[in-house]
Amino acid sequence: MNAWIGWLLAAAAMAAGYVGWGWRGVALGVTVIVFWLLLQFSRALRAMQQAAKRPRASVASAVALHAQLEPGLSMLQVMKLTGSIGEKLADEPETFAWRDAGGDAVHVAFRGGRVGSWQLLRAACAPDAGEHPAA
Repeated sequence: MNAWIGWLLAAAAMAAGYVGWGWRGVALGVTVIVFWLLLQFSRALRAMQQAAKRPRASVASAVALHAQLEPGLSMLQVMKLTGSIGEKLADEPETFAWRDAGGDAVHVAFRGGRVGSWQLLRAACAPDAGEHPAA
């Protein structure tokens, strides 16, 4: 959800609480907003704990990650998909990489904290792994 929409809904809840129940309604609105913020913090903390348990910038399959990425995903959502923290490659745009055991990699560029673009980089095939030089 867009942060502006969330804060507008919170303000509307506070106003409705005040109109309906006075200051007790405002207290209820503040309590609900704090509870929602704690839930968001808990969700982010849980994702970071899970990512800390895995090797940095590793993913089970770079091709599967490439297929699951969408424009607009947050870093937290990408971390849930990968299960690990990415390796930072660049600052502008903020770019992270994840690699699988086969050497394939996905480079993800974030713009404004959201996925802007991504690229799958396949590992080069070794000459003895199916490619034969011309005679």
